[in-house]
Amino acid sequence: MRSRYSAFAHGDADYLFRTWHPRTRPDDVTIDPRITWTGLEVIDSVAGGPDDDRGEVEFKAFFESAGRADSLHERSRFERRAGRWFYLDAREDL
Repeated sequence: MRSRYSAFAHGDADYLFRTWHPRTRPDDVTIDPRITWTGLEVIDSVAGGPDDDRGEVEFKAFFESAGRADSLHERSRFERRAGRWFYLDAREDL
């Protein structure tokens, strides 16, 4: 989760694409250059340990856009494939 946040913050769309599960990723991943990511707070995690193949992370990501501060509150699901973690999808209705 933290590495994907860092990729958003540093504009690394290629990393986001490569770590998105092939079953759910879009054809193209773009990052809005008008958004400045300012912080990440991990609220909860479920599974996702060394012996797990699935995991979930609830977080708040803070950002500024058009001079206004805002945040994204999400629970993301991840799946391990061939020893690597991939982002599956998210629930934002928290």
